[in-house]
Amino acid sequence: MALTSPVKEHPYSHLIDTLKDGNLKFFNPLKLSDQRYDKLPLSIRVLLEAAIRWCDGFYTKQEDVQNILDWQQQQNKAEVPFSPARVLLQDFTGIPAMVDLATMRDAVSKHGMDPGVVNPKCPTDLIVDHSLQIDYSKCAIQNAPNPGGGDGLNQSQGPSRLIPSRPPSRGGSHCGGQRSSCSKPACSDPPASSGQPGPPSVQQIENTPLLCPFHMQPVSEHEIAFKNQEMELNRNKERLQFFKWCSKAFKNVNVIPPDVGAVHQVNLEYLSRVVQVSDGLIYPDSVVGTDSHTTMINGLGILGWGVGGIESEAVMLGQPVSLTLPHVVGCKLVGSINPLTTSIDIVLGITKHLRQAGIAGKFVEFFGPGVSQLSAPDRTTIANMCPEYNATVSFFPVDQVTLKHFKKTHFSQEKLELLESYMKAVKLFRSYDDPSEDPEFSEVIEINLSSMVPYVSGPKRPQDRVAVSNMKEDFQSCLDEKVGFKGFHISKEKQETRIPFLHCGQEYQLAHGSVVIAAVISCTNNCNPSVMLTAGLLAKKAIEAGLVVKPYIQTSLAPGSGMVTHYLNTSGVLPYFSQLGFQVIGYGCATCVGNKAPLPEAVVDAVKQGDLVACGVLSGNRHFEGRLCDCVRANYLASPPLVVAYAIAGTVGIDFEKEPLGLSSDGKEVYLRDIWPSREEVQQTEEDTVISSIFKDLRGRMEKGNTFWNNLESPDSVVFPWDHKSTYIRSPSFFSKLSKEVPPPQSIENAHALLFLGDKVTTDHISPAGSIARVSTAAKYLMSKRLTPREFNSYGARRGNDAVMTRGTFASIKLQNRFIGKPGPKTLHIPSGQMLDVFEAADRYQRDGVPLIILAGKDYGSGNSRDWVAKGPYLLGVRAIIAESFEKLHKNQLVGMGIMPLQFQSGQNADSLELNGKERFSIVMPESMSPRQQLTVKTSQGKSFLVTALFDTETDIVLFQHGGLLRYVARTLL
Repeated sequence: MALTSPVKEHPYSHLIDTLKDGNLKFFNPLKLSDQRYDKLPLSIRVLLEAAIRWCDGFYTKQEDVQNILDWQQQQNKAEVPFSPARVLLQDFTGIPAMVDLATMRDAVSKHGMDPGVVNPKCPTDLIVDHSLQIDYSKCAIQNAPNPGGGDGLNQSQGPSRLIPSRPPSRGGSHCGGQRSSCSKPACSDPPASSGQPGPPSVQQIENTPLLCPFHMQPVSEHEIAFKNQEMELNRNKERLQFFKWCSKAFKNVNVIPPDVGAVHQVNLEYLSRVVQVSDGLIYPDSVVGTDSHTTMINGLGILGWGVGGIESEAVMLGQPVSLTLPHVVGCKLVGSINPLTTSIDIVLGITKHLRQAGIAGKFVEFFGPGVSQLSAPDRTTIANMCPEYNATVSFFPVDQVTLKHFKKTHFSQEKLELLESYMKAVKLFRSYDDPSEDPEFSEVIEINLSSMVPYVSGPKRPQDRVAVSNMKEDFQSCLDEKVGFKGFHISKEKQETRIPFLHCGQEYQLAHGSVVIAAVISCTNNCNPSVMLTAGLLAKKAIEAGLVVKPYIQTSLAPGSGMVTHYLNTSGVLPYFSQLGFQVIGYGCATCVGNKAPLPEAVVDAVKQGDLVACGVLSGNRHFEGRLCDCVRANYLASPPLVVAYAIAGTVGIDFEKEPLGLSSDGKEVYLRDIWPSREEVQQTEEDTVISSIFKDLRGRMEKGNTFWNNLESPDSVVFPWDHKSTYIRSPSFFSKLSKEVPPPQSIENAHALLFLGDKVTTDHISPAGSIARVSTAAKYLMSKRLTPREFNSYGARRGNDAVMTRGTFASIKLQNRFIGKPGPKTLHIPSGQMLDVFEAADRYQRDGVPLIILAGKDYGSGNSRDWVAKGPYLLGVRAIIAESFEKLHKNQLVGMGIMPLQFQSGQNADSLELNGKERFSIVMPESMSPRQQLTVKTSQGKSFLVTALFDTETDIVLFQHGGLLRYVARTLL
């Protein structure tokens, strides 16, 4: 509730306090003088502050505040509201919400009111760049040799024109020259004879260079990004024009234009505020977003999680999120991190512990002295893994590490001081080393960080993990074991074999375990700044200590993106990578898929002569025996710094604790511990170079904008000028026949059942998603608009067109309708006895003025939230759904769209009541209703039975009586 309302009207006005010389006000829960507050987890304190601030007696009541304060007794029992500080939308889920608001403006305007009063009540950020379809890539080969089998060229590909290029060789020399020791052809090989059988010619997208399919040379990354962006902008021009109109027409809407960043990146790096200031009021930042990875923001002390499109739209319109007070699992981190353990090791280790703990649907809040050792990027990565261990949030309260992080971003010193002052005033600031500040939790899971040791995976399968401390012993056992998943079965007398060879005029020796390939390659773990910086700093210290990598070892560096190269260069470590032999070879899959240059001929000869188990070490995510090169039998996955370390050692048969990596230029032994950078050193470099560089780049893109976006024309009108020819943007009929007065309750008379469903009907069955089938009613509609199947795009892209989305509702090929007896998007039109598509039957019923219901079994509406899961049935004419039980979230969605969720009495269902679904149903609505009231359903066969109307609160009843949330909000403006 804004402070513009008279303070005396607010039930908690006595909690208002002042901050910053009296210029800012805030609701101070400490003034409740309730000892329970100090024991609350800090994530629950955020819920409490929001309930106090938004307490209006309608959506949020004083009873809700008391329930949150009494969290210890009410957890997992009480239902409470949460009004976040902002909503985060990505493009696909954002467009239907904005279309609804634009349509509401039309409805308000028709009643002679100012349409400009229609705006989101909750500040909303809409990020256009969430999904990117890749039309161009660095290696745009459409028909390269395909180890998975099948046709390499996708004949149903998009409109990009293809031109033939030089085919890959299938003859001539291989890795190691004429000795045929490797199956990978060399770049110099002649093209295959046109008369010889073999795979079809390689084809490339036009305007990309001719590339060798095994030794790719990347085209300009800027050119690739530009081409993909250009295609994406042109493909979605109509939607972008609508978004731009929204950015100008609506207050409280912030549209982040194309070519700025993906939703998670922008939220984390630009939109996060920790505290919000509005109308002289300061309060905690919090967010709900239309993506499961919204939880990443928890790592910065900002409470947030992912919701569905319809829930986010409800929040935009002023309705809070409803949740059962959660269990809060305290995750206590203790112990000191092993010096060789990287951030990735820690993140995966904590994720594994939490996954095994069974914390689905719970809040996780971190505490304990070990938290202080984690950087802000470490925390956000752990929080981002929430979907992996099924927690709702993974909350890291604000501390000095958080402040240090924001100091490197867009926060001024004044804002940092304000943030710290407020968070301490309401006890949302933590000192993790002070156990007296620890709150009480539902349960505590203790994780000892010192138990997380670095691992490598191999030598043949990625699931075979080996602790680095056991690597020498494990490799020895692999030599001893029989040939299998790990073993090579090398006889004892041959295990000491040493094969000398000459390379560049100098003699070297190879033995079992010798490293011949070391690759820091394109993979997701390379994009974590800390592990790449650790590798770079290790290379720097190795060079300074006089260590070298033997020249016959094939080393390479293929960063995940140009940004990785940028921060490696900015931090000053890239030249040291190069001096060790790890030079940037490009951006794309290379060594991990066997796309590598031939090994030196002398190396291949030595391996073959001694039947050696030579090794490759790479920082990818996949490896198999012989995949790198069929003369390299042992392949290990390792973190980037360990790849560098094993390259310097030249062997995997080393105990880093007891044996030196090598000798310095003056002959002294140098151990890995001597050159391994400390976590403090890595974190400092990360904050000083990577974080500040990323934020500077993002701010620059925000200020500069996108040329296409800047030049894109859009209407300047207050109401949107709908293009009736559009197949992307269309005004839905949610506000048809909207009156100023709330209509009296209308009974349902002689309704037909549109569908007769069983148990476990999921949101996937209900709401359209994915591609548009050519035989669907949505396809028929698009073809009537003279679109070809190639131009259909997807349901996601057409979420702003209700005509497409309604036709896609219940269009799942897996829908089990008892009227039909087999899976498919069909139903029985009962009056005619015809089997029709669900939309066609519903359309015929509506034209005949027949109301509709749906009969269902248990757990109706389970699964992920979808924005059209209630809108679609509403537009099909469904007035009520009678089921044995409902997924709670979906039940709320139905109420929000004005559809009655009715539940059979306990022990009853359609079968026990001997319903065949072909009856006509009548439901009498009383003039006044109460929560969970029982109603009588009468059938045309003379039967009657009781159902419970699942309106849990008076608010639910009010919204239903208005015909749903959209119509309720519109009426409040009339």
